[in-house]
Amino acid sequence: MTISTLRLTPLFATLVLAACASGPAPVAGPTAPNALDTWSSQVQIVAQPDEIRLAPHPTGLSGTQARALADFQARWTLAEGGVITVAAPTGAQGPGAYRVGADARAFLVGQGARPDMVRLVGYDPAGATDAPIIVGFQRYVAIAPRCGAWSAATSTASNQPYGNLGCAVTANIAAQVANPGDLLGARPMDPADTARRTAVLAKYRTGEVTSTAKDEQASGAVSTAVQ
Repeated sequence: MTISTLRLTPLFATLVLAACASGPAPVAGPTAPNALDTWSSQVQIVAQPDEIRLAPHPTGLSGTQARALADFQARWTLAEGGVITVAAPTGAQGPGAYRVGADARAFLVGQGARPDMVRLVGYDPAGATDAPIIVGFQRYVAIAPRCGAWSAATSTASNQPYGNLGCAVTANIAAQVANPGDLLGARPMDPADTARRTAVLAKYRTGEVTSTAKDEQASGAVSTAVQ
């Protein structure tokens, strides 16, 4: 027993010391921002109204107003805008104000806007007899940082990046993004197609093919004929 114990003691001591030396791995902290990351916080995303004003007509929407609404809806589609508000003045405005407001909403819906995305509301004209119908939505605009501080571009004595490094890249991205609202966060996911999911799982459980049937009209071959 004494000999065995003496022989095991060095091995046991070695294992104990190794276990003490190999403690839990250190957790890495957050990475410090570099010279390029500092510019991302200087891009401002602001909401600005995009509005057109329509004069009231007893006969309803005019042809000029319809063309203005068509241009407005094209901007709304390009900006992937949210709810469109058609605000008609209330009070002693006559039937022309409500008539143009209702026609404007019907026109926008007829051009493809979902009915729940176009709201007809009223507002107090504060006594104005010529108050317009205001059609608008909120769009996001990206305000990029101003670049141009190139005075220290050749100063490399401290081997540090100059202060303007990365500004032009950030400004270009802010100017080119299609919808600046995407810079505020991710878009919500569309709801899942539960009917399709149920059909695929049912076929999977019975060993059937889960893919959709091939459309013969989608088949084709590249023509080799000389035109």
